[in-house]
Amino acid sequence: MERRITDNIDKLMRVLPININYALEEHGDNNNLLEVVMDLGRVPTARYVNGEVVLSDKEITREDLDKMAARIGEFDADNRAGMERTLHRISAIRNRKGEIIGVTCRIGRAVYGTIDIIEDLVKSGRSVLMLGAPGVGKTTMLREVARVLAEEKRVVIVDTSNEIGGDGDVPHPAVGKARRMQVSHPERQHEVMIEAVENHNPEVIVIDEIGREMEAMAARTIAERGVQLIGTAHGNTMENLMLNPTLSDLVGGIESVTLSDDEARRRGTQKTVLERRSPPTFEILVEIRDRDTLSVHNDVAESVDSILRGRPLPIETRQRRSDGTIDKHEEALKLESSRLSKNGGGPDKSNGVQRTRMVRSNQDAPISRKEKMDLAPDHRSDLTLKTVYAYGVARNRLVQAAKRLNVPLEVSEHMGEAQAVVTLKSYYRNRPKAVSDAEKQGKPLYVLRANTVSQMENFLVDLFKLEERKAEDDPFDEAILEAEQAIMRIRSGQDAVVDLAPQVSEVRKQQHRLARRAQLTSRSHGDEPKRHVRIYGDAV
Repeated sequence: MERRITDNIDKLMRVLPININYALEEHGDNNNLLEVVMDLGRVPTARYVNGEVVLSDKEITREDLDKMAARIGEFDADNRAGMERTLHRISAIRNRKGEIIGVTCRIGRAVYGTIDIIEDLVKSGRSVLMLGAPGVGKTTMLREVARVLAEEKRVVIVDTSNEIGGDGDVPHPAVGKARRMQVSHPERQHEVMIEAVENHNPEVIVIDEIGREMEAMAARTIAERGVQLIGTAHGNTMENLMLNPTLSDLVGGIESVTLSDDEARRRGTQKTVLERRSPPTFEILVEIRDRDTLSVHNDVAESVDSILRGRPLPIETRQRRSDGTIDKHEEALKLESSRLSKNGGGPDKSNGVQRTRMVRSNQDAPISRKEKMDLAPDHRSDLTLKTVYAYGVARNRLVQAAKRLNVPLEVSEHMGEAQAVVTLKSYYRNRPKAVSDAEKQGKPLYVLRANTVSQMENFLVDLFKLEERKAEDDPFDEAILEAEQAIMRIRSGQDAVVDLAPQVSEVRKQQHRLARRAQLTSRSHGDEPKRHVRIYGDAV
């Protein structure tokens, strides 16, 4: 797509003092002009991409500001004003009496042809959140996203400051077919967001500058209704957002969790750790570094979890080259804050509220398929060592899963030494070099849906063929399954008492254990070799 820029800067010149107009024309380089700043009693300056320039030796007077305000018209409740059919934003600074003592003229540009760097992300149907410092181009990119998506979908823009669609009742042509809803007062943005979904049946909602807690809650409500969200928020990195008490819910929120002694020992952490509170509102997060460089978290949930564990996943970096091609590569993510990188150091009270929940220990939790294998007689002494290369998979969890299943696993730092490769579905979709190389070399490739211990244990069961071995050597699993089915029948009210098939003493103990966990009564009846377990429906 051809890159084209329209800024209507001539319309902004009409409201600026004459001497400032002359200075801007003399300096040139309007394509890189970001804003013009005029403060009472100070010299006017222009801010460019590469620095600031003084426009006049003459200080700004109150008369200059009053004349400019008269040309612009009224400022809204958020001290912002716009210009009809343009994207420029003019913001005022007032004194205690409400008089204007400073003005910032922000240059708004419609830049066509920049969507290519994130086109695959926004067209995936998943919600995308863009972060970046002020002036880095978040709103410009958001406007182009709205225009491109509106060609195929129903798009509604919630335009609080009129930066996306411009000032006036008719939206700027840069938003294409997208519809625009204006917000009368900034504090009503969350209400308009909900109204847009309820009244106008959008497939995509575009929001600029999510900055309040109510807006974050409204965004979650919209996402849970199945509407795609494309939004921006202030902050440079995901870690900034995680530590922001107002906006952390956009990535799932952070809470302090108190583990049981057994669970803490199993994880190898302290008893108090930080965990993600809920599923993230936005599934993809884009960190905009500059106009041609950005970093992508393709799975926000996995990225947040890995950061909290102190082992962040590699981050995808995209860069637009001078010839227009997009270069994609991965680089290691370094944590900036000790509050996140040193998980387990105590509750995070940055949001003013300490949320604590108890995680049940293993002996209180329902028995899992992997625990059944651990309870069965051990037939794994003849297993041979397996070396795997973990790409994007949490290695510490993988090692813990191997220890739990008592299998000889080694995680290699180099793929060439590995007998198999394990990765996540989110990485496999993008076919990174490591995955492509593994496929070319004919190495077994295992793809996990998520970075959870359960998924890793399933992988190890498959890798070491534990199910086949157990099925050949021991009927333990069948007996446990029979007990579970009996418990389900009693809980559903189908039966009041269920007699299980006769089993040896060790198996009966595990059946009693299942009944206790289900808070049911069980007794052993009969004589060997026909002694069996009977489960009753009365609670203990």
